[in-house]
Amino acid sequence: MTSKLPLILNIETSTKNCSVALFSGSNLISEKSLLSEKHSHSETLTLFVEDVIKKSNYTLVDLDAISISKGPGSYTGLRIGVSTAKGLSYSLNRPLISVSTLRSMAFYMSQKQSNYDLYCPMIDARRMEVFSSFYDKDNNQLRAVMADIIDENSYNKELKNKVLFFGDGSNKCKDVLTSGNAYFTDNFSPSATYMGILSLEKYNNKDFEDVAYFEPFYLKDFVIGKKN
Repeated sequence: MTSKLPLILNIETSTKNCSVALFSGSNLISEKSLLSEKHSHSETLTLFVEDVIKKSNYTLVDLDAISISKGPGSYTGLRIGVSTAKGLSYSLNRPLISVSTLRSMAFYMSQKQSNYDLYCPMIDARRMEVFSSFYDKDNNQLRAVMADIIDENSYNKELKNKVLFFGDGSNKCKDVLTSGNAYFTDNFSPSATYMGILSLEKYNNKDFEDVAYFEPFYLKDFVIGKKN
């Protein structure tokens, strides 16, 4: 007799991409996403959850866990995503899992393009600042997540290796990071579809969040009046 694979709903709202994906074990069952300049997550997220569940022929009560991309990223996007995930977790009495946004980006990219030494996911943080971290091809984090102001001397140590930069923050770095070891991938955004295996790993390890006290990883304090 085979055991049932855990059914995990993954939610990603840390950037302009609003994304929801349902996984059974490591298998993607259904997904929906929208990349919008309007940051319309508050209008679309719950509809996406409903659509993804409906397309799968499951119901919400069939879920075994809710997984949320915890940041860093847009303050507003993270707040909306985490509030929705916590609401589902609480109402369904299901565990809450959190996955680092940058780790899930690096995990996906290292699976798709394995010929680099280091992977640097970047999320735009306005002007020449980015949220970034470094991972090896086995998804081991080699440097903590930081808010970096990019100039011609940035990442000199890391760029002794072949580094792939990607994410919406990397677009503005191409003309500044001119090392022959700096490579770039365009048009790459975080997605709930990248979270499935990482969420499953946390589920199997019972690595759950406290629903009442969990907060997104904003990295920087939110300043009223600034656009996210």
